Amino acid sequence: MFDTMTLTKALGAVCGSLLVFLLGSWAAETIYHGGGGHGEEKQQAYVIEVEGGDEVEEVEEEVDFAAVFETADAGKGERVFNKCRACHKLEDGANGTGPHLYGVVGREIAAVDGFGYSDTLSGKDQAWTPENLNGFLEAPREWAPGTTMGFAGLNKVEDRANLIAYLDSIGG
Repeated sequence: MFDTMTLTKALGAVCGSLLVFLLGSWAAETIYHGGGGHGEEKQQAYVIEVEGGDEVEEVEEEVDFAAVFETADAGKGERVFNKCRACHKLEDGANGTGPHLYGVVGREIAAVDGFGYSDTLSGKDQAWTPENLNGFLEAPREWAPGTTMGFAGLNKVEDRANLIAYLDSIGG
């Protein structure tokens, strides 16, 4: 009753339907956009000059990290730590892909024995203060160019402050 020919016909019908759909989509795209290629810009026929039209004001709100850190919530920071958990451990001496973070706040940078730090971090004679951690967690590759940490960073200052407050409550 159900043989190979029936299966072949069904598969052919599905493939044919997809082909018709793709060709129809291509034709509609060509008709709607006038046959132009991707990325081509159409010029306006008439441009109206507006006084001050070229000036674009960017209002970037500068948030003071110290003020946010004072009201940081370690409980929320524990949830943010889930992004770090894949590479870092909180137990003293238990290194993962990254060094352990037990007592990291206040610890010297690149001070975990037995972990191979990048030259960038090894060359810093500083401690992991909340301010240094904030800069590093915001954009690791900008704060320490050449670091081997593959994390993109945390955009929200509140997330960074909460995470640092949580890490400060672990060990130390």
